[in-house]
Amino acid sequence: MVHPKEIYDLLLDYGNKKTPIKEILIGLTRTMCETEGIGLCMIPNQFTRTLPFAGTLVNKPVADLAPWLLSWNSFEARIGMAAINAEINSRSQLMTKGEPLSPYGPGNLAVFEYFLPMILGKRVVIIGRYPNLSRYENKIDMTIVERYPGPDDLPAPASEYLLPKAEWVFLTATSIANKTFPRLVELAKDAYLVLMGPTMPWLADFKEFGIDYLAGVSVTDSQVLRPTVAEGGGVRIFETGVQYQVLKL
Repeated sequence: MVHPKEIYDLLLDYGNKKTPIKEILIGLTRTMCETEGIGLCMIPNQFTRTLPFAGTLVNKPVADLAPWLLSWNSFEARIGMAAINAEINSRSQLMTKGEPLSPYGPGNLAVFEYFLPMILGKRVVIIGRYPNLSRYENKIDMTIVERYPGPDDLPAPASEYLLPKAEWVFLTATSIANKTFPRLVELAKDAYLVLMGPTMPWLADFKEFGIDYLAGVSVTDSQVLRPTVAEGGGVRIFETGVQYQVLKL
């Protein structure tokens, strides 16, 4: 297995393109980048009064913004991730091979509904608090680890103890942008690992890093997605502009 830290070198290679940026929207929870395709990234709970680069990013090549993925500034990291996603997802054929999850329900819950028969009776750890997961409390032996934990979550350090014993792990792709991906993948190496969320780039290369399933989104209506992101949409994007798909690697 390739060391998980090498994911950043791989993504920067994919992002080293002259494709011009058409638009970047930084919403409350999601950032959207449009080039020849559309890329998304979510990093919540970060606010500022101003950004020094505002008004300067349109028409820059993706190659100029992709290295921002390595930044410890969360705004730069999310823009870099979204720009790389736009470049990858505009060319990836994997989305056409994935199984649409719309019959399984709305939004993120469609992913868990799809995997439910496989994870019953298994030790499941979910990295990231997804809305309405409480519906599975009496069905699944699940633990939720969250960087900003609520009353029913465990804090991030719990991953060190839980992931090595887990049988299934659902990992938010936001972990790539916030730099927790390498360690979490390393800890979950003995589990079935699902990388999920709108932040996920559609890359078959993830198999080399130990990912077993991709559960990402395809854009179904960019004209509706844009104002949803711009107007603060979080989970609302699943009702308007994107659709989940799952692919076994």
